[in-house]
Amino acid sequence: MTIAKIPGSLWPYFQEYDPQSLDCNQDADLIIQRTLEYGGWEEIRWLVASYGTERIRKFLRLHGERLLSAPTFIFWRKLLGVRRWRRSPFRKEARQVWPF
Repeated sequence: MTIAKIPGSLWPYFQEYDPQSLDCNQDADLIIQRTLEYGGWEEIRWLVASYGTERIRKFLRLHGERLLSAPTFIFWRKLLGVRRWRRSPFRKEARQVWPF
């Protein structure tokens, strides 16, 4: 799968990286996370055209709750029809009371 380079309008959200040197296959989770969190509709269109909805849904199921803000995660989960995620060790860990 050939993925076009990250659009210039998203570069401000990759300040700690060189956007030109990111590998769109290897760094897919990072790119999907930043685009869903901060991208506008043009960037979302690029994301869907580049990765496809199934790859984005997979990201939401596996990493969305942990890597996206709660409102962003819920919005995209509902918009893309991602069913309730499976119980993960992160979910249980997040609900535990801080022991100190």
